Amino acid sequence: MENELARAVLTADIKAQYDAQCKLVLSQKEVLAWILQGVAEEFAQMSVEEIKSCIEGTPEISSEKIYSGQAGERIVGIGNESRITGEGSIYYDIRFLANIPQGRERIRLMINVEAQKDYYPGYQLPTRGIFYCARMISSQLGTEFSGSDYDGLKKVYSIWICSEVPENRKNSIFRYRISEDVFAGKTREREQKQHYDMMTALILCLGKPQDKKENMALDLLSSLLSEELSAEEKLRILNEEFQIPITQQLDEEVSLMCNLSQGIENRGIQKGIEKGIEKGIRGAIDICRKLNLPEEEILRQIMQQYELSEDTAREYLQKEE
Repeated sequence: MENELARAVLTADIKAQYDAQCKLVLSQKEVLAWILQGVAEEFAQMSVEEIKSCIEGTPEISSEKIYSGQAGERIVGIGNESRITGEGSIYYDIRFLANIPQGRERIRLMINVEAQKDYYPGYQLPTRGIFYCARMISSQLGTEFSGSDYDGLKKVYSIWICSEVPENRKNSIFRYRISEDVFAGKTREREQKQHYDMMTALILCLGKPQDKKENMALDLLSSLLSEELSAEEKLRILNEEFQIPITQQLDEEVSLMCNLSQGIENRGIQKGIEKGIEKGIRGAIDICRKLNLPEEEILRQIMQQYELSEDTAREYLQKEE
């Protein structure tokens, strides 16, 4: 029998592979364009094709470089490690720059996308989203602006995608941002929004693929990251409902993501079965001992009933002593 440590290591390895594969799929420009159209006001009136053309950068995901394949485009335009002296390092799942034409000028945005399965990871997600925004703001000193030229600061987005959320939060998007509030004085003159609207954190709480949604980004992600749909069904939805071309590369990446997800589920089921069997064996030993059966008879009984080897059966007997 595999011991508990071996199972844990193997399951963790599959989960790490699954997490990395999710990032690969989410980093497709077509997928990111749909997300931006659904959550960022700067992109709300643009087509997916127009948004794709705004995304810039070299393909990089987390701390590992990903090289482009034969078709389809992945992105992450800037380094994914944020290291500030005295504050430690953090690694973004996906981070990139986007340039939006506005008259003769272009607005430049810095965007971070995080795949977060658990809505309650031991801290509040809005606070982490705000922290990531703050790090992207402070990291611009010396790159996007220098000295006291704070007008060179670029707006940042941190977008968190949660697939396991409470029922009362499913199919919802929560936005946290800076706004101006005149709480003293009678002035009606307001500061221009672009001078303070510099950071937005968003939490996308997904639901089931069949749920009715009011946002296309939620619809796309709920299908793409669903554990209920097959790879074939996900690819069909991407192509037919979102007009995302299915390249060989995307086909392989979605299929692998689904296979890894199934591997995690199967190991969870197997672990549950094993725990149930173990409980049954311990119960059987307890009953036999209450009947004052000899150790060799108890050994024979559990070997026969649970199809155990003699060594494994003796291990159980020793644990119960």
